Amino acid sequence: MYAPSQNDVRAFFCDTHAKQLERLPLTPMEALAAQWIDEHPEYHAELADKAAALAAVYTVEDGRTNPFLHLSMHLSISEQVSIDQPHGVRQALELLAAKRNSLHEAHHVAMDALGEMIWASQRSGLPPDGHAYLERIRSRATR
Repeated sequence: MYAPSQNDVRAFFCDTHAKQLERLPLTPMEALAAQWIDEHPEYHAELADKAAALAAVYTVEDGRTNPFLHLSMHLSISEQVSIDQPHGVRQALELLAAKRNSLHEAHHVAMDALGEMIWASQRSGLPPDGHAYLERIRSRATR
């Protein structure tokens, strides 16, 4: 299994952004990433400076969003939906997107649920609870 380093992830997004600006051909994963990069123009300056991106430190205390974590979560959720894993996530996200009239906003809700699931898993030492994650998304889609 491939486990990219922090620098690998940051370089991927910076390189994808550069290729996008130069209108160079993109791999399928880069094309998906480029769609989410387009949705976040507030990250373009950080993505344009690869050296600074590789050196950047993002802490909660700084109050800065880590654009690489954010974009990675968009990719993760897109992949979950494409393979419907956990089973039912595709339908839940589609319902939420219809309710919010925005796939982007639905992703942000799912990101909160994904973050909660990972935090709970790390805190408890138990495997991530995909069912609880899915129920959080569903509850937001039905209220």
